[in-house]
Amino acid sequence: MAKLFLLAGSVFCMLSVALGAFAAHGLKYHVSEHAVGIFKTAAEYQMTHGLALVAVALLMKWGMRLKWAGHAFIAGIVLFSGSLYLLALTGAKWLGPITPIGGTCFIIGWLILIVKAAKQPL
Repeated sequence: MAKLFLLAGSVFCMLSVALGAFAAHGLKYHVSEHAVGIFKTAAEYQMTHGLALVAVALLMKWGMRLKWAGHAFIAGIVLFSGSLYLLALTGAKWLGPITPIGGTCFIIGWLILIVKAAKQPL
């Protein structure tokens, strides 16, 4: 499971860089400035939580049981960042309610990490 989280985190981070560059250099000619901002927010949260996945993988190798935190971060990236990317590109307002579900997944992942870290003797 740690290898899955390490690979997923690395791929999400790589894609975040590519999508952020796309937003900065190509997207601005096709959508509004507001939509570009939404897209950049998605890339920022994707990068942050991709790095969280890498941390989860490393902590799992250290013996911490963080499978559910990793799954929550993956779900958050797909739902939060994914819905924002699609919203920015399509303007489909029905995607808006999906974003907070992804944000909740991020919070759950961090809460799991906090609880597990608090119980871990360091």
